[in-house]
Amino acid sequence: MDENKAPTVPYVYVHDTGAVHDALPVKVVSSCNLNIYTFPFDIQNCSLTFNSYIYYNEIQILLGRSAEEITMNSKTVMTTMGEWELLDITAKKLENDDLTGFYTDQLTFHVRVRRRATMYVMNLLLPSCFLITVDLFSFLLPPQNIDRSSFKMTLILGYTVFLLIMNDLLPVTGNIIPLIVFFSLCLALMVASLLETILITNLLCNSADFSPVPGWIKVLVLLQELRSLSSVLRAIRSQMEQQQQQKEKQSSEDWIQVGFIIDRLLFGLYIVFISISFITIIIIWVNSYNQ
Repeated sequence: MDENKAPTVPYVYVHDTGAVHDALPVKVVSSCNLNIYTFPFDIQNCSLTFNSYIYYNEIQILLGRSAEEITMNSKTVMTTMGEWELLDITAKKLENDDLTGFYTDQLTFHVRVRRRATMYVMNLLLPSCFLITVDLFSFLLPPQNIDRSSFKMTLILGYTVFLLIMNDLLPVTGNIIPLIVFFSLCLALMVASLLETILITNLLCNSADFSPVPGWIKVLVLLQELRSLSSVLRAIRSQMEQQQQQKEKQSSEDWIQVGFIIDRLLFGLYIVFISISFITIIIIWVNSYNQ
């Protein structure tokens, strides 16, 4: 806490009862430990304790106004709160049961403030959600006709540049917070999507040269049950029947179907991740504003 920077007031209030009231303003700058685990939806509780370090029971510290009145007056004075919004101020006086008399009165104020999350939602969360949603819809592009990899690589580069630019908005901390985990998972899903696209392209172009699909892979991806559900694979099967022998055709179409099933599984994973992320963000935001 810095020193008192308030100007001196050389006046006192003298009442008709003989009481003398000396009001000394105090202007200090204090610091507060922040718990940023729920950033940018965090609510901080800062405490200010007033007591005497020289005199013991000779000085009594009393609360002149109620905590509700202090909160209302503080909200009126704080016309520009910037990043933080004042929620309430509570006061608590320390009860001393020391019979020796060597104790000091203590009065503690707890100030609760809430971070205004709109700027962080607009600049951090929404762009991330939009980019990963665009990557999700890229699964609708037919891999046999369109090069998905170039499109996905562009998204990854754009998302990386976005994280570098927005790095100044993130709090500097050595602890892991959910927002950083969310960004890391988004980037990991994009990279996994690109690797899966490379695998699909390789299967489409070179599946004729591969050995037959092992039995455990057929069981893993439910190859036999899903074979009749894909019209795309039936078209590929009819084309390959005209160009290759039956044995080569069967091995090739099996590998292609393995690739398409992996594509569907990652598409489903994308949908689950985006749904859970959106619901979690909305719940945290609503709960923070209801407190």
